[in-house]
Amino acid sequence: MMQKPLRSYKVAMVQMEVEAGKLEANLARARARISTAAQQGAQVALLPEVMDLGWTDPSARELAFEIPDGKTCKALRDAAKQNHIYVCAGIVEKDGDKRYNAAVIIDPSGEVILKHRKLNELDIAHDVYAQGDGLNVVHTPLGTMGLYICADATASGNALSEALGYMGADIILSPSAWAVPPDFDNVATPYGGTWRNVYEPVSSRFALWVISVSNVGKIEKGPWKDWDCIGSSLVYNADGKEVLQGPFGAKADTILYVDVTLKDRPARGTMWYEYWNKNEGNN
Repeated sequence: MMQKPLRSYKVAMVQMEVEAGKLEANLARARARISTAAQQGAQVALLPEVMDLGWTDPSARELAFEIPDGKTCKALRDAAKQNHIYVCAGIVEKDGDKRYNAAVIIDPSGEVILKHRKLNELDIAHDVYAQGDGLNVVHTPLGTMGLYICADATASGNALSEALGYMGADIILSPSAWAVPPDFDNVATPYGGTWRNVYEPVSSRFALWVISVSNVGKIEKGPWKDWDCIGSSLVYNADGKEVLQGPFGAKADTILYVDVTLKDRPARGTMWYEYWNKNEGNN
């Protein structure tokens, strides 16, 4: 029987530099950041999307490995176990001749307890990544965790976010890779509106947390060559309020910490019943 979830804990948002195609350097950086996060008392370390190779980098064809026992995932599993911490990270997955933009949640014993393959991938990335095929949550001592990747949050009608809400997620973890063109002016147009528009409704409606962490650094190859990944990682709490945004910029490599307090959520059928009663029951 699952023990009652811990109601409050600390999440480390690892807004780390990702060097395009440099697997060993990125893994070394990830291991160091995970260790630091654990030393600072975090129970979860959340890392960016494809933190092993960088978004749409063509090195995915040669430097992707299987989940859970391939080189990349094994390194993260070892780091989780050595530091006794949950690790969530986006990595490229090799499955036969296909490559997936994937993410995993690893428990403190080093076991992969949830895997996700990105569903709402941008058209320009389909040359590298195959289409994802599922969505799920995992029940843990830290509550029920949902998992998706970056643009999954912008699926039409908030479909994927709401699905995770209906699955009972207390918190959605979202490895991301947010990028802007070289001439982007963050003063004139502060970054983050797209994500606020999708995180606020689901967090408030379902009384859940959304934590999204982007990498920083230069995109060196692919359709967005020379664009900058710029951090600006975001947190929405279970009251639908923005509580933290990370610094903006290609050099804004940092670890941010947020104290998560889970909120009692309505029974799964409650929202449906309220909707039915408002729209049908009184007609």
